Amino acid sequence: MQKQKTLAKRFSLEGKGLHTGLDIRITFHPAPDNHGYKIKRTDLKDQPIIDALAENVANAQRGTVLSKNGIQVSTIEHAMAALYAFEIDNCLIEVNAPEFPILDGSSRFFVEEILKAGVAEQNLPKDYYIVKQKIEVKDEKTGSSLIILPNDKFSVNVLVSFNSVVLSNQYATLNELSEFPEDIAASRTFVFVREVELLLKNNLIKGGDLDNAIVIYDQVMPQEDLDRLADEVGIPRKNAEELGYINNKPLVFVNEPARHKLLDVIGDIALIGKPIRGRIIATRPGHKINNQLARLIHKDIKLNNVQAPVYDPNVAPIMDINHIKKLLPHRYPFLLVDKIIEVGGNHIVGIKNITENELFFTGHFPQEPVMPGVLIVEAMAQTGGLLVLNSVEKPKCYSTYFIKIDRVKFRQKVVPGDTLILRLELLAPIRRGISMMKGYAFVGKKLVTEAKFMAQIIKNK
Repeated sequence: MQKQKTLAKRFSLEGKGLHTGLDIRITFHPAPDNHGYKIKRTDLKDQPIIDALAENVANAQRGTVLSKNGIQVSTIEHAMAALYAFEIDNCLIEVNAPEFPILDGSSRFFVEEILKAGVAEQNLPKDYYIVKQKIEVKDEKTGSSLIILPNDKFSVNVLVSFNSVVLSNQYATLNELSEFPEDIAASRTFVFVREVELLLKNNLIKGGDLDNAIVIYDQVMPQEDLDRLADEVGIPRKNAEELGYINNKPLVFVNEPARHKLLDVIGDIALIGKPIRGRIIATRPGHKINNQLARLIHKDIKLNNVQAPVYDPNVAPIMDINHIKKLLPHRYPFLLVDKIIEVGGNHIVGIKNITENELFFTGHFPQEPVMPGVLIVEAMAQTGGLLVLNSVEKPKCYSTYFIKIDRVKFRQKVVPGDTLILRLELLAPIRRGISMMKGYAFVGKKLVTEAKFMAQIIKNK
């Protein structure tokens, strides 16, 4: 099981804001397990904190803007992409302005500082969002779409398409996160000259220049209009007849705009609050539709607090029935765990196959066999007992006794032919032989039963 990660030490960066033009200082701090990404506005009274989550995105027109209780922070996506690419789960970010510094318009400097600071493994296991079926969002007006599909790792494919003689169609791909520092991080944001005047009228891009963005001139305009825009932005004048890229530094990649759009997808999807196992296919993506997908996933996470574990019957179990019988005293007809397929620092996943031959179906019920709810709870309890016993030395010398079961909910019948997937997780560290657990029982992807348990470990006489 992969553990959560944070920075090994803090680091700071300084630069101007793309839209405000302010001189900004931003500091990234290590954070404890299950902290997530949080942003603190140190320039404001009481230094309010905003959770970097999709549900807090208030605007996504020219960047991702978070807002909570009237406090906002913008242009966060490049930093979020870098943290996500290094599989950092927990980080506190302090910034003394309403936006992050734009730096060179990419994630390059964030990546360089993370490499210097290092990444530290933490105690608790990662909690992945595992994509189990196709999820899609579309914008019929723009032709934009994002699709996320099941995959055993995180990957992204991006296609951009513009009505432009300079930048028409481009494609970029990321097969795994380890490619990000070399292949994606240095890709800069871009803007079309024809968009600049509108941005200036909206009091934006005060800090924009040819060092922090690729500027694309793709439609001939009168020389005096182009000169006026150049003067307003503070860049050298250009011959209005010459189309192409206007920037101080050459393109880092031939398809740099497409790679930057891929970077933005990662930065926006990072706001779901969990690492993902899935493949994203993005056609003409933008912050708005990126956030729509992130919100959809985040909503699914909130509705289904724990996803059904992935069960592949072809994979060898962590504990087979013979191993289980060495730890649990239960025997036929009351041993209700067939195998254990996963054990983490604070959770365990067990399997119980339900057949017509179960003894309890004789009387419950002859005409409509249904597994008694109390036995589903017992199967969960036995699985939890294996998790607790796995935490002590010489587990054969101990037994686990459940002293409280609370908040039991039965959501669906369990019948012959079903396979129960039993997931138990510790709610707190085991202290003085007492453990608190939350249990879930699934059939396929459907949650059928949940409950809370309190158990005590007692040494056998």
